[in-house]
Amino acid sequence: MTDLSAGCHLLHIDMDAFYASVMIRDRPDLVDIPVIVGGGHRGVVLSANYLAREHGVRSAMPMTRARRACPQAVVISPDYDAFSTVSSSVMETFRQVTPVVEAMSLDEAFLDVSGSIRRLGSPVTIAEMLRARIHDEQRITCSVGIAASVSVAKLASRRAKPDGVVVVPPHRVTSFLHPLDVVELWGVGEKTAEMLQRLGLHTVGDVANTPLRTLQRAVGAGLGSQLHDLAWGNDRRTLTPRRHTQEPDKSMGADETFAHDTDDRAVILREVLRLAAKVSGRMRSARVAGRTITLRVRFADFTTITRSKTLPEATDVTQEIHRTATRLFDSLGLQRARVRLVGVRVEGLVPRHTVHRQLVLGERERSWAEADRAVDRATRRFGTAAVRPASLIN
Repeated sequence: MTDLSAGCHLLHIDMDAFYASVMIRDRPDLVDIPVIVGGGHRGVVLSANYLAREHGVRSAMPMTRARRACPQAVVISPDYDAFSTVSSSVMETFRQVTPVVEAMSLDEAFLDVSGSIRRLGSPVTIAEMLRARIHDEQRITCSVGIAASVSVAKLASRRAKPDGVVVVPPHRVTSFLHPLDVVELWGVGEKTAEMLQRLGLHTVGDVANTPLRTLQRAVGAGLGSQLHDLAWGNDRRTLTPRRHTQEPDKSMGADETFAHDTDDRAVILREVLRLAAKVSGRMRSARVAGRTITLRVRFADFTTITRSKTLPEATDVTQEIHRTATRLFDSLGLQRARVRLVGVRVEGLVPRHTVHRQLVLGERERSWAEADRAVDRATRRFGTAAVRPASLIN
C-alpha cells in the first residue's frame, strides 16, 4: 500500500479538549457527561469536553450562556499547575522524537520529523506512535495533521479531531483546501471573512481562483498575497525550534469575578487572600519571586482601576503579598462602592535563588515562608484543599 505521508515532513499535533481532558482524566464519573472548565458564575469558559460542545459550548463563552446552553454540565475550576505539568511532559515526548519542535501553546506544537524517518518510520507511523504514548502516559488524546506545509498541517489536524490522524499529501493539497470555507484559512478572522464574503468569495477555492491583483486591490497588497498563497497551500515548510515557556513569565496573577457585586470589605479581602495564596503557590512551584504587587478592582459599572506597590525585596510569601494587596485596597478609600471583580498580580519575577533576604533583628525563627513551604508539601501530597487559611474555609 502506498504511504500517503511520504513527502510530508511536518506534523501539527493538537491535544483534544486539553484543559477539560486533564481535569477529568482522574474522574471516571465524568467521562460520559458534559464538562465545562472555567471560572465562577460570571466567568468565561476555558474549555469544554466534546459532549458539552455538542450543546454549543465553546471556549471564551460567558459562563452564564454556557450554563443555559448545557444546564446538565458539570463545571470544574481549572488547575493551571496540572496543565503546565502535562504540557511539559507532552513536549518532552515530542523532543524525544525530533529536536525540531515549534511549540505554539501549552496544547499544540509543530514537529519536523524529516530527520527521524529513517530511525522511526514514516510520518504517519511516527504520528501514531506519539498518539499512543501520549494516551498511555498522560491519559489524554490528541489529533495529528500531516502535510508538507505549516498551514495545511494545522488544517489537517482540525479535520482529524477528535483522536485521529489526517494526511494531506502534496498532490491532494488543492482538493483538500478549495472546498473549505474561507474562515478556515489560517489568520482569517471574522472581519476578514466578512470582507471576503462581501466580494462573493465564500470558499478557499474562490480565493485561489481570484486574480492576485484583484485580491490585492480588494483587501490590500500584503493580505491579498498572503491569502492567495495560503489558498494554494504555499506556506512555510521549515520550523523554528521554540519552547512555549522558554522565557520565564515576567508576572503571574489571578482574578475572580464575584457571583454578585459586593461592597463587603471582608468578602473582598477574603477573595484577595485566596488569590494571593493561589499566585504565590504558582510562583513557588516555578521557583520565582517578585517585587511589584498589583491589585486590580473592577466595579459594577465595569470601571477598572489598578494600584501597585514595589517592595524592597522580591517575595513569594503569601502573607506578604496579601498584606500588600490589602493595603492597596484600603488606600482606594472606597465608600460603599460595589465590586464586580478583584485580581492580584506579582510582577518583575526573578529566579528565587537570586533573592537574598535581609535578616531582621528579632525576627521569628520560623517564618511565614517556611509555613508556605509546609503547606506546599501538604497540598502536593493530599490535594489543594488539604491546608488553607482558616478564613477561606466555607
